[in-house]
Amino acid sequence: MKSLRIPFSRSFASAARESLVAAPDGGTLGLASYGAADAPGDRRLLVVGGAFLTALIYRPFALALSRELGKDWAVDVYDRRGRGNSSEQPADYSLDTEIADVQLMLRHTGSRNLFGHSLGGSVVLNAVQAFQGNDATDRRFADPRIVPDRLAVYDPAINIEGEMNASWMREFVAEANRGRTGRALSIMHRGMRTSPTLSRVPAPLLAALLGIATNTRWGQMTRTAISSGTGELLAALGEVESAQEFASLPPVTQFMAGAKSPVYFRTTAAKLHAVVPGSTYVESPDGVHASVPAAIGELVGDIAAYFTGNPRHSGR
Repeated sequence: MKSLRIPFSRSFASAARESLVAAPDGGTLGLASYGAADAPGDRRLLVVGGAFLTALIYRPFALALSRELGKDWAVDVYDRRGRGNSSEQPADYSLDTEIADVQLMLRHTGSRNLFGHSLGGSVVLNAVQAFQGNDATDRRFADPRIVPDRLAVYDPAINIEGEMNASWMREFVAEANRGRTGRALSIMHRGMRTSPTLSRVPAPLLAALLGIATNTRWGQMTRTAISSGTGELLAALGEVESAQEFASLPPVTQFMAGAKSPVYFRTTAAKLHAVVPGSTYVESPDGVHASVPAAIGELVGDIAAYFTGNPRHSGR
């Protein structure tokens, strides 16, 4: 399993072109761009990240992907609400907030390519459906002009047909609201089964270990994002959805999953692929849920191959 290791340094930090984008509701979104500054829309890729993760955490992935795509490509990653350089979630936060933000960033960057990881995959799939205007009763976001030419998700966090037991979420929210970050994270990791190893660690020990981890630089960013994470997890996973609801997604959609990710991620991706005519499904043999921010080489290569139109996937 090959990964790109890039030290956090001045040169690493300066690799991104950072900016702030004003949202219509008065908020701001922090944007980090990599690769060719003048890349046209058909060679720009917008990345939507997962729960609790900042654009900074995706920097190794964005750097590796922009290089794999080619020197005339650009990769844009933004901080979702409540983390990094973006403003807090609004009082009326919902999935609609996320959809509006994806719409804003697609228009701002001009990107014709869209990628979502984990909960970002849920955001992306719901957003594209809204842009297609498939819901005759709600066409607020309908705009066929920004439906991407290519769309891919890895380990999408959607509660398809009750595939994920969400009974842990109430306790997670309660602990997060009490400021017990380690305990909240342990409940989430065990509930979502993000790591087979962590899922086997006794709950009190896992809470203690994660509590210690939140005192690190990276952990502090996660701790800051916990409050926003509770709202987005409830918005994305609290409601059981049917795979058939996503059947009208573009036929170019590629569903991806890690062979070593929790089973429900793979099952969800496979179920969605089965109902979207013309879509593809790729399983990364050594892939785990964190393979995207970790910039695992085989996965970065598969993603780049899809967006450049040169299929060369390592999985099936």
